Amino acid sequence: DMDDRVYKTAREKYKAVVEEVIAMRDAGRPVLVGTTSVEISELLYNILKRNGVNAQVLNAKEHAKESLIVAEAGKSINGKGVVTIATNMAGRGTDIKLSPEVKAAGGLAIIGTERHESRRVDRQLRGRAGRQGDPGSSVFFVSLEDPLMRVFGSDRIAKLMDSKIFAMSEDDVLVHPWLSKSIENAQKKVEENNFGIRKRLLDYDDVMNAQRKVVYTRRRHAVMGERIGVDFMNTMFDTATSLVHELLSSNDYEVFNLHVLQTFGFEPDFGEEGYKRMRQDDMIQALYEKAMDIYNRRCEKIAQTVGPRFGEIYEQYKEGGQIKRLIVPFSDGKRKYNVPCDLQEGAESGGKSIPKTFLKAILLDTLDKAWMQNLKDLDDLRTNTQMASYEQKDPLVIYKVEAFHIFEEMVKEMNRKAVTILMRSDLDLPEEAQQEMREAAPERKRDLSHLQTSHGQAPSQTGAPSAGRQQAPQQPAPQVRQPIVGRPHIGRNDPCPCGSGKKYKNCHGQGL
Repeated sequence: DMDDRVYKTAREKYKAVVEEVIAMRDAGRPVLVGTTSVEISELLYNILKRNGVNAQVLNAKEHAKESLIVAEAGKSINGKGVVTIATNMAGRGTDIKLSPEVKAAGGLAIIGTERHESRRVDRQLRGRAGRQGDPGSSVFFVSLEDPLMRVFGSDRIAKLMDSKIFAMSEDDVLVHPWLSKSIENAQKKVEENNFGIRKRLLDYDDVMNAQRKVVYTRRRHAVMGERIGVDFMNTMFDTATSLVHELLSSNDYEVFNLHVLQTFGFEPDFGEEGYKRMRQDDMIQALYEKAMDIYNRRCEKIAQTVGPRFGEIYEQYKEGGQIKRLIVPFSDGKRKYNVPCDLQEGAESGGKSIPKTFLKAILLDTLDKAWMQNLKDLDDLRTNTQMASYEQKDPLVIYKVEAFHIFEEMVKEMNRKAVTILMRSDLDLPEEAQQEMREAAPERKRDLSHLQTSHGQAPSQTGAPSAGRQQAPQQPAPQVRQPIVGRPHIGRNDPCPCGSGKKYKNCHGQGL
């Protein structure tokens, strides 16, 4: 392992590298040239090619041949060594075996075109030669125009080379153990700086990771559905708590009543007198109990309305198994939600799974949107808090404090939005259709041909009238929106269901 050879310019450095490669090759020694980037490896390849040297280039573009190229890097052909150009990290895990002729000539020659920011990478390159007792050598060519030298330590060396004592030209080279030691110190500074950057980045990420654990735990509960009822009760209670704590200090019942009406969709039972006399805990409990009572009664109503129809459809289609889900329309007065509900689960639970499915969809939607916005806010906060260093303050401390407040506000707003939607939502069906569904007996056979079976079809009339009810023959049947029956998705390359053996796009799906 020889001392570094320091040149004043990069042009003279590459000129010396080419001369060294040709000398080693002509001596029968294979040469492995290490570079720090793909661009430099291609540049060096072109320079060597102009000087009549055929070289193998190993970089990210030749990953399929990587191990083969490295395995051949220790050979000589017709008395001349093989020249291989590679990035410093290429060919890891492949041994370079030397022939007896190469060992007699001096072994593998390692030539580094510049120092890497990490000393570990340079040592890995040096370690390619002299393995398990084989002969070999390694040397690094460095110029004062290299990125590492330009940032650290090149000023003093450049002044030394220009001084009258040395009066060195661009062709001259400096070789001394002190120079190698100075370059290693520059690498050490870069490593310490990079370590500090990574450590600081981890400190910032710990803040986001703590919030991520809370959000993903809550999201997992909503997806699995095991704790979704408990989580919603906590959401309802937290919303009532934040509402009371924020508005009770204003001592204005009209403002409080308006916010309760906007959030829960009802007015408080305790009135203005109770607002002035009641304790906060009692007020929170009163709002929570009334909200849960209204929500539970609405869920029972939805189950009683849609459950019988789910049972009828399931009895008719369960043998073929063609229909797995039905689209049930909901609306909160502002937006409409088409919720896909499992047909078998809805039929077996008597419709109780339908409001639970809608609850899951709303909680997931509000949670995902709030979390995405929170990530954007944290990125903006991190950028803005860097200016705190000018005030002799630690940006990380300010980031932690502000990030906690942002997350707290996100949870409050997310809970309030979910509660507002769920407390105002109901089936998006005309009252006549809901009444017909409630009157329909599950065991009564009905004509279900009018049900919508795809998203593109328009809903038709309600079907045959029930026994005992009279309708005027001149009066047309009212148009009723029914649950949408979803068909299984058929991919363009799937076999056609008709059994022809062709792909769907070449058979019945042709032209769709």
